[in-house]
Amino acid sequence: MQIAVTGSTGLIGTALVKSLEAKGHQVRPMVRCTVGDHDREIHWHPTSRAIEASKLEGIDAVVHLGGKNVACRWTDEVKKQICDSRVESTRLMAETLSGLTHKPAVLVTASAIGYYGDTGTDEVCEEGPTGTDFLARVCQQWEAANEPAWKAGIRVVEPRIGVVLSDRGGALKKMLRPFKLGVGGVIGNGHQYMSWIALDDVVGAIETAVENDQLHGAVNAVAPHPVTNREFTKTLGQVLGRPTLFPMPAFAARLAFGDMADALLLASTRVIPHRLQQAGYRFAYPELEPALRHLLAN
Repeated sequence: MQIAVTGSTGLIGTALVKSLEAKGHQVRPMVRCTVGDHDREIHWHPTSRAIEASKLEGIDAVVHLGGKNVACRWTDEVKKQICDSRVESTRLMAETLSGLTHKPAVLVTASAIGYYGDTGTDEVCEEGPTGTDFLARVCQQWEAANEPAWKAGIRVVEPRIGVVLSDRGGALKKMLRPFKLGVGGVIGNGHQYMSWIALDDVVGAIETAVENDQLHGAVNAVAPHPVTNREFTKTLGQVLGRPTLFPMPAFAARLAFGDMADALLLASTRVIPHRLQQAGYRFAYPELEPALRHLLAN
């Protein structure tokens, strides 16, 4: 298959491209400026609505990853960037693909479990209620921006990705230094659920979305066994052989990170990958401790 991929140099994109090419697929990176083979690359610039539509003719599948990092203090301007980088780029992609003569069979657009907001201890699958906070509203608009594509007959899949665990980047890499120094600890009361997924399984979930023509709409890309922040903290400490005695109270998290703390650090989201499991996907790392031991083996 010929597969166009945006965000191909990011944490998920780099691993996905490597895996797709190993399986014999031809990957066409979508880039803002030339970074490699010009003939293979497809140029686009979402903020100026520029895109090489002719190079998308005949592409079999498109995987759209990307968006501004949400793990930062949210000002009004940052919130606008977070929203626009997801919604407007997705809308441009969907509208462009819908107008092609030879359309791709599938568009996979990354979304996030922030769609559900804070769900407490309730398990939620893809049919779960939508949240009302900032990230939930962004995710809802993000997914809605795919409408031109599915109206044009393109199968659209929206993996709602959880906290991605990798030693190469993302949340886990940021946690490692304080935990290795023995100053890691629970955040808030530690009761909030964390729906995590190993990087290998994110890649597997996306590949399943591309290949399985029975999948469409929202698909939770999370491991089947979410854990509380307290459980995660204890397990990471055990794997590293370090104490976890330095908690971060909720008020301190809010002072340090503002609104982002409530949405990403203190909110509880207990998400179940119902549709992925129905599709027969077998997780490489369904349990947290083996996942962490694999990731931190080196």
